[in-house]
Amino acid sequence: MSRFETILYEKSADKVATITLNRPQAMNSFNGTMCSEFHALWREIADDEAVNAIVLRAAPGRAFCSGMDVKNPGNYLGSDNLWNKRDPGERLGPKNNLCWKPVITAVHGICAGGAFYWLNESDIVICSDDAQFFDPHVTYGMTAALEPIGMRWRMALPEVLRMALMGNDERVGAATALRISLVTEVVALDALWSRAHEIAATIANKPAVATQGTVRAIWESLDSTRTAGLNTALKYCLLGNDIGRKQVSREDLMKAAKPFRVR
Repeated sequence: MSRFETILYEKSADKVATITLNRPQAMNSFNGTMCSEFHALWREIADDEAVNAIVLRAAPGRAFCSGMDVKNPGNYLGSDNLWNKRDPGERLGPKNNLCWKPVITAVHGICAGGAFYWLNESDIVICSDDAQFFDPHVTYGMTAALEPIGMRWRMALPEVLRMALMGNDERVGAATALRISLVTEVVALDALWSRAHEIAATIANKPAVATQGTVRAIWESLDSTRTAGLNTALKYCLLGNDIGRKQVSREDLMKAAKPFRVR
């Protein structure tokens, strides 16, 4: 039995952890319970040396995630006190919870509204050919702000504005999502989970100090100017490259090199 109500969690020997949104009866929408469970799990994963990369996916059905559960939201803002309410993304997303392990998100079917909390903090997003992305907030008379602002670092501003303002009247299909860099790869639905795991396992096989340092340096640079980001990046390289001691043998890696994949 899972120790979580709303998600499934498992680890494999290749140092890949898999998180599955598990509310298919509610189109895998999130509620207060899911927010709390993700908040705890990201911190657990961050400290777990048996995990080097994460696959985030959702239980089979019509949707990867339809956003917030509007019928049974629970305490998704974290508090009943007006001044203590928080953006749900602060608990749902890995970066907000200082988890710097690479996250590969595999999207199928409908991916709407609050589902972008995960996409916006993922390192690699792939989708199946049936995926449809949209933000319904304005259609329902709600300001679209948190998710689109997070999207701004993944997609060009015109694409963000178009999605935010079109609401329910337009959906971004898999081919368009690839073109506008919302995803980096489109695969058949029956290959989605295995492909996500393959990417994660490839990354997890690399030195964890290098991959986590890379993730942290790049994401933290988004909050600074170019010059400040580069100055900070040098410090991260000096910390993460373990000067004076090899993490891997380049000679052995070259001898055992496998054919690389061309994307």
